[in-house]
Amino acid sequence: MTVPPSGEPHAPAGVLADLEAHEASDLEKLLELIRIPSVSTDSSHAGDVRTAASYLADRLREAGPLDVQVHDTERHPVVTASWHGALGAPTVLVYGHYDVQPPDPLERWDTPPFEPTLRDGRIYARGASDDKSPMFIPITVAAAYFRMLGRLPVNVTFLLEGEEEIGSPSLPGFLMRERERLAADLVVSADGGMWRADHPSTMVSARGMLKMEFTLRGASKDLHSGRHGGGIANPLHAIARLTASLHDAEGRVAVDGFYDGVPDVPQAWRDVLAQLPFDDDTYLQEVGAPATHGEPGFSTLERQWYRPTLEINGLWGGYQGEGSKTVLPNEAHAKITCRLVGDQDPDEVAIKIERHLERHLPPGVTLHVTRFGGGARAYQLPEDHPGLHAVVGSLRAVYDVEPWVIGMGGSIPICESFQRHLGIDTVFFSFAVGDEDIHAPNEFFRLHRFGQGRRAWAELFTRLEREYPHA
Repeated sequence: MTVPPSGEPHAPAGVLADLEAHEASDLEKLLELIRIPSVSTDSSHAGDVRTAASYLADRLREAGPLDVQVHDTERHPVVTASWHGALGAPTVLVYGHYDVQPPDPLERWDTPPFEPTLRDGRIYARGASDDKSPMFIPITVAAAYFRMLGRLPVNVTFLLEGEEEIGSPSLPGFLMRERERLAADLVVSADGGMWRADHPSTMVSARGMLKMEFTLRGASKDLHSGRHGGGIANPLHAIARLTASLHDAEGRVAVDGFYDGVPDVPQAWRDVLAQLPFDDDTYLQEVGAPATHGEPGFSTLERQWYRPTLEINGLWGGYQGEGSKTVLPNEAHAKITCRLVGDQDPDEVAIKIERHLERHLPPGVTLHVTRFGGGARAYQLPEDHPGLHAVVGSLRAVYDVEPWVIGMGGSIPICESFQRHLGIDTVFFSFAVGDEDIHAPNEFFRLHRFGQGRRAWAELFTRLEREYPHA
């Protein structure tokens, strides 16, 4: 996709100079945020998640005359901050999330996950890339505009949530309740990420998500493997067979009806992928794998961005300690996630998977299935969206190259929620990069992208005011 040229940079020189002058102090505030272990999935960290929300609320109040609110939900708080002093200008809903994934396995971290460490031009810490650094950048840019000009070029509402890493279960209800407060012309998401560190990009699509877990049970308790082995079904053996049945030998998902609603990859998208600097050999060296694998008939990037998947994320049961324990376990467990595309409905896909598990259940065990959250459909941004043009123009102005406009293999469930409940589309403007070990040990964020992101957000605020259709 090609976005028309959009002129010279628009960001005020005074704002850019102020950002440079405050970069060290703003970075220190970011590090303080990263130190807060706001792990949303772990109830023992509920207090830390609230602490992170309060910390962000304080930083937003410092930024300028924003109406800052911390809203309680059924689980974790949502922070909003609004300023609507730009008469006739569009309203931008800036989205980000301050919750993070668990840091496990801790032994694989080179430095403590919640003590941000600066080395080799990077911040190493859990949440440094996903999503605290990218989310914090627009707050600092708003502060610079208020300090230098006393106003923003556009009307802004920040929406920062603490549940993205668990599927944003409270967000749809919050959007419905606060529809008037959150009314906007578009969403700019600080969550997401660029494909590569050496070239700017933005995304026009994200895959949907479905999360499930299933348990197989045999006997009512663990049994001695010498006395009972060979006479009672072993749930570990059964779950190995059952999980293997979910794919055929070539890597295609074997669940009946799984591909219903999945469109072909358009030739225009394939043409764009063919022009990107990507090859399987280099990719395999980067990830340390011996070979690519997946649905036949598609390239690696096509499978990662535009095709659906069913992945086993966890598989366990029985004795896990040192040495041997001669036990026949009574339970085995598996966790599944699916990435969805096109018109795949999470509820329908979940039903099809459960039916497959029931049909292929080995004898001697029972099946128990649990879903986590409601899932999310895939998201596709119209290629003629004016917000996309503003994003591409801003990246072009800062990096002085033509940005890539590409797909995203990950999932951002809020995009569908924003469309359904607020009637607005989402454009992506994150300065994280996909190779920054997100969700893994030694997650990091490149320090130079903190400055690049600040200049780009300053550019975007002004460019949206000039180029986006006014309210």
